Amino acid sequence: MSIPDHARTNFNTLLRAAGDGNLALMECLDAATPEPRYVLCAVGREDGDYVMTPFGHLADGNPYDAYLPPDPANPTSFIETSESEGAS
Repeated sequence: MSIPDHARTNFNTLLRAAGDGNLALMECLDAATPEPRYVLCAVGREDGDYVMTPFGHLADGNPYDAYLPPDPANPTSFIETSESEGAS
């Protein structure tokens, strides 16, 4: 698996914003569900105004339950778990 160039570019922009102190956490509403989301944003300036560029939102609940990581034994696959493992 290879991380696409646009994702690398966005990640590097996010790192620069954090290093420069131009990173914010902003409360927004999800456009599809109207539920609150806490969005990581780079903060810029344009014509004296602040410009917030969203990069993604923080995971609700336990993020370990939300994502499957790459499988170290197979670089083209992800670690799969049974539904019974995630339930507790």
